[in-house]
Amino acid sequence: MPITREQIVDGTAMSRRALLQGAGLLLGFALTGASKVSVFAAPASRVVEDEVTGAFAPNGFIRINPTGDVTLVIPMAEMGQGVYTALSMLLAEELEVKLDQIQVQHAPANDTLYANSFLHIQTTGASSSVRAFWTPLRQAGAVGRNLLIAAAAKRWNVDPATCRAKDGVVFNASGSKHLTYGALAKAAAKLPVPPAANVKLKDPKGFRLIGTRAKRVDSSIKVDGRALYGIDTRLPGMKVAAVAISPVLGGNAKTVDEKAALAVKGVRQVINIDEAVAVVADHFGAAKKGLKAATITWDDGPNGKISNTDIVKQLEEESQKPGAVARNDGDAGKTLAKAAQRLDAIYQVPFLAHAAMEPMNCTVHLQKHRCDIWVGTQAMALTQSLVVELTGLPKDAIKIHNHLIGGGFGRRLEADGTVLAVKIAKHVDGPVKVIWSREEDIQHDMYRPYYFDRLSAALDAAGKPIAWTHRIAGSSITARYIPSWFKDGVDLDAVECAVGPYALPNIHVDYVRVEPPGVRTAFWRGVGPTHNVFVVESFMDELSHAAKQDPVAYRKELLSHNPRALAVLSLAAEKAGWGSQLPARNGRGISVQFAFGSYLSAVAEVEVAADGSVKVKRIVCAVDCGMCVNPDTIEAQVQGGTIFGLTAALHGSITFKDGRVEQSNFDNYLPMRIDEVPVVETHLIRNAEAPGGIGEAPTAIASAAVTNAIFAATGKRVRSLPIDTDSLKSSS
Repeated sequence: MPITREQIVDGTAMSRRALLQGAGLLLGFALTGASKVSVFAAPASRVVEDEVTGAFAPNGFIRINPTGDVTLVIPMAEMGQGVYTALSMLLAEELEVKLDQIQVQHAPANDTLYANSFLHIQTTGASSSVRAFWTPLRQAGAVGRNLLIAAAAKRWNVDPATCRAKDGVVFNASGSKHLTYGALAKAAAKLPVPPAANVKLKDPKGFRLIGTRAKRVDSSIKVDGRALYGIDTRLPGMKVAAVAISPVLGGNAKTVDEKAALAVKGVRQVINIDEAVAVVADHFGAAKKGLKAATITWDDGPNGKISNTDIVKQLEEESQKPGAVARNDGDAGKTLAKAAQRLDAIYQVPFLAHAAMEPMNCTVHLQKHRCDIWVGTQAMALTQSLVVELTGLPKDAIKIHNHLIGGGFGRRLEADGTVLAVKIAKHVDGPVKVIWSREEDIQHDMYRPYYFDRLSAALDAAGKPIAWTHRIAGSSITARYIPSWFKDGVDLDAVECAVGPYALPNIHVDYVRVEPPGVRTAFWRGVGPTHNVFVVESFMDELSHAAKQDPVAYRKELLSHNPRALAVLSLAAEKAGWGSQLPARNGRGISVQFAFGSYLSAVAEVEVAADGSVKVKRIVCAVDCGMCVNPDTIEAQVQGGTIFGLTAALHGSITFKDGRVEQSNFDNYLPMRIDEVPVVETHLIRNAEAPGGIGEAPTAIASAAVTNAIFAATGKRVRSLPIDTDSLKSSS
C-alpha cells in the first residue's frame, strides 16, 4: 500500500538524511515557506496530502483553511530553478501574506486548470514558469484578498473599500478591529467569486515582496539532505528494478539467460520486455548484481551500423538543398551576388545529453483499478495520458505523485522512463521502483539535435552587413512534441535566434528537417537559442573582423533600433573593461541575444595555453529580463546556466558507433570540473517590463562569448563544438 497521511503524521516520515542513514521510509508532499522547515520533509503538523482541500478555495491555486494555513497549489515542477519561491512570491504579493505563510503543494495532473499559458499544456519548460503565471497567479491572489476583505467588511457592516489586508489579517479603517484569514475562510468561501480580469492588481510601485532578495524556500532542506526526490520514494513491500535497455535504438533482447541472475541473493524476477531487460530485487544493489550476472544477447535491428560519420554526411548533403522558408526580408540572394565583399561559413553543433544528477527513475504501483506513479516530471498531464494508453485505465485512475527533480534540463519533459517503468510494473505484484544506472541514462537519453548550419553575408564598402542567409539542417523536436510549433515545414524552435536581434535589410532563413536514424532527439536546456546564438554571434564576429572593426562597436551600429539589446551590450562591455590590455594568448569575446523574452550580453575572458587548452577565467553577464521577481534566483540561474553552457562548449558531445552511444559516464561525458569554473558576474538592468525567462538564456549566451574570446587570443576561429583544443596549439 502507498504511504498514507496517517503514517506521516504518526511520525514514520523520515528525512532524506535519515534514509541515507538507513533509518526508514517516507513519502511526503508539502513545502512551507522560508522560515519553516519542510519541503517533502515537513514536520508532521505541516505535511499536507497532494489532494488539498480547504474551507476557502476561490480558484485552482489557493487553499486557506480555518486554521489560517495558506496553500499554493503549484502547477510547475521544481528542479533547482527556484520556481517554488518565485511563484509563491507572486501569490503572496497580491494575497497580502508573508512568504513564510505559504506552503506549496504540487498540483494534480490537469491540463484544464494548470496548463502553462505559453505551451498550452501542464508543462514546466521553455523558461516559461514565471512568464506563464506572472498574471494568473497575481490575479488568483488578488481575487482571494478581495474576497477575504469582503467577508470581513460584511461581518463589520462596513464598506470593503475602507478595509485593508496585511500579513494574512484584515483590518478595518481605524485598525481597531481585525480578523485573520483563517477566521474569515468559511465566510469568504460563501461569497461569489469575481472574474479574475475584473480584479485590480497592485501597482508595481507598491510591491513589497516582488523584487526583493527573498530567501529560497527550499534551500535549507537541500543543504542538509532532508529534501526528497523521486528516487527517494519508499513504499511498503516495494521492489527495486535495474534495467538494461537495448544498446541500439530499435533493437530487442533476443535471449536472456536468467539463471545466474536469479541466484543472486535478493533477486526476485528477471523480466524481458523486448526493448529492455529488468532484474527485480529487494534492493538496488541486488538488482544491479543480478543484471550484471544475466547473459543477454541483443538483436540490434535496423540501426546497428549507424555512426556519427553517417549522420553528419547526411546532414551535410541535405543542407545543400533549399529548405522551408522561415523568414524572407528583401532580396538576400540578389544582394549577395552584387556585394563588395561576401563571407560564407559552415557551423556545426553536436548531439548533447542532459546528464542530470538524479538519474532516471520511476516508481509504479499498478493495481486492477488504479495506477500510482511516483516520479519527478516536467510534464504531468502528458505522463498521465501515456499511462492511460499503456494500462487502459481511465485518466482519473492514474495518480501522478510529482516530486522535486534533481536536474531536468528538458529530460523530464519526456515520459519514456515512466513508460518503461509501467511496462515492467505489469509483471510485478506490488510497487516497483525502476532505476537507470548512469550509463543507461547517458546512453539512452533523448539528445539535443546535431545541427549543420550554412551562413552567408554580404558587406557593403563600409563593412556593414547588407544581406544575411542562414540555413539550418537538423532534427525537429517540435514536430513530435509540439506540432503547433512546426508550421509549413519550419521548426519554430530550431530557427529561433537565427538572425539575432540585429536589423538587416535583406534576410533569408530556411530550415531543412533531417531526422537521423537510430537517434531520439528532444528538448535540452534551450535548443534553438543554444545552437543559433553560438552560430550567429560567432559569424557576426567574423563580419566585424572582415570589416576591421571592434566587435562591440560593430554590434552597436546594428542595434541602434533596439535599446534594450544595446543597453545589455554596453553594460557587459563596460563592466568587463572591454578594450583594456590582456596578456598574450588571452582574449575577450562578446555575444548578445534576445531569447526566452530576455536580453542578455556576455563577455568571456579566456586564456589559451600553448598546448591548446582553454581556461575560461571570467564571464561578465548583463541581463535585462524585465521585472526581477527575485534577483537572487536570477543571479543563481545566470551562474548555473553559464556553467551548463560552458560545459557543452568545452566538453559536450554524444557520438555514435555501430548504433551505440560511445559515451557512458562522467569520465567521458564531462561536466565542467570545479577547478574549471570561472568567476561569473551578473549585472541586472531593472525595469517594469513583464518578466522574461532566465533558466535557459545564460546557457545560450555562453559558448559564443568564449569562442570569440579564443579568436581574440589566438586568431583561430572555432566553428564547431565542443572546442577542439588540438586546433588551438601554439606553433611557436
